[in-house]
Amino acid sequence: MNYLLNLPAPVTGLLTRLAQAGFSAYVVGGCVRDSVLGLEPHDWDICTSALPEQLQAVFHEFHTVETGLKHGTLTVIVDRLPYEITTFRVDGNYTDHRHPDSVIFVDDLTGDLARRDFTVNAMAWSPDSGLQDPFGGQQDLSAGLIRCVGDPERRFEEDALRVLRALRFASVYDFVIEPATASALREKAPDLKAVAGERIREELLKLLCGKAAGRVLREYPEVFAEIIPEIRPMIGYNQANHHHSYDLWEHTVRGVEGVPADPVLRLTMLLHDTGKPVVRTTDEKGEGHYKGHPKVSEEIARKTADALRLDNAFRDRLCTLVRHHDTPLRTETGEINADRSFLLRRLNRFGEADLRALFLIHCSDRIATGYTTPEREAARLQKRTAALDALLAEQPCFTLKDLAVNGNDLIFLGLKGKAVGETLRMLLEAVMDGLVPNEREALLRYTGSIPASGIFNQE
Repeated sequence: MNYLLNLPAPVTGLLTRLAQAGFSAYVVGGCVRDSVLGLEPHDWDICTSALPEQLQAVFHEFHTVETGLKHGTLTVIVDRLPYEITTFRVDGNYTDHRHPDSVIFVDDLTGDLARRDFTVNAMAWSPDSGLQDPFGGQQDLSAGLIRCVGDPERRFEEDALRVLRALRFASVYDFVIEPATASALREKAPDLKAVAGERIREELLKLLCGKAAGRVLREYPEVFAEIIPEIRPMIGYNQANHHHSYDLWEHTVRGVEGVPADPVLRLTMLLHDTGKPVVRTTDEKGEGHYKGHPKVSEEIARKTADALRLDNAFRDRLCTLVRHHDTPLRTETGEINADRSFLLRRLNRFGEADLRALFLIHCSDRIATGYTTPEREAARLQKRTAALDALLAEQPCFTLKDLAVNGNDLIFLGLKGKAVGETLRMLLEAVMDGLVPNEREALLRYTGSIPASGIFNQE
């Protein structure tokens, strides 16, 4: 089948300009793959027979960026969007497992496509020539296969990140990896240790949010252990605990599958129990216990975040969610978030966004034990969420900035130094417990009833 791609106007204009200058030009790679799949491409890359200096001449009137010119790539800016245009080339050796040591420019499209990673990414299209697919990418798309172009070992030796890219494509598109490619990526997985953390991060987070993330995690746990070493002891680990019916890795995978496809939530579930093998104790009956594992898991999460070069906000939220994934979400009486004061204190501690995330994490974690049903936990989640929604609709006071009084009010009453902050905190506690309304006059009267000695004797 010859596909008719719906090109954005700027892309059509770039191809036309190259053709009018006497050069062949094609859109290539991921944009063709996604178009064939009926998806909306995110980026449009172009390959051409024009040499770098010829590209500069053709687009001399445009705003261009020449950072990749030695490898044949000129970035052309059209309507403030970048479009990479690369000369047909074949690559030399990759001694750094990322960049070719040298490139040779050619006028052969097939030679250019032969250097690419997977067949589904080695297709090109032009309005004049239609789909060019010398390596069977269209057939592999139809079959749902990820297959290397040429020798799989060589492809992964050239760029070790391709190991993770193969898994990412399998996860995102729900494809399987053909046997020779799978064998080679397992063999070359240790080379991932040499790949920069930010490159690993981009692939891993996309992979975890893919629709087949669970299947890929189950099939290739040893690859993920090269990225996060603490995963290795989790594989096949018997938890020996009557609250769990699965081994630790299977429990983890089910936890990942059970939360929405959000990068922070998925990575939280991947890491939430990494501390278990470290802290395990076994009682006289052979039962495994894991006291303190959330704290150790948080330490591993922080180490992982640093290795992946996560930004500070992502790292801090990840560590909070991992540390508190096991924090009880019931009151002491066993009610599911029905107690107003209990919910307010949870909001004060975590904030709305993280509390909602913990609801989802707790639900998935329980289902992943195998000892409850999705229906039961979904009902609990709905009850928790409904109670939270109803409470927030009241615009309640659960932070110091929500209080109807502030530090200046207390200073006016004669309080000084540490006593100001301590009293504000006590007032907030009283409001959350329903002892006093969040009204300025009521709070000031309540302040006068607090014994001076009590200001410094709060737990």
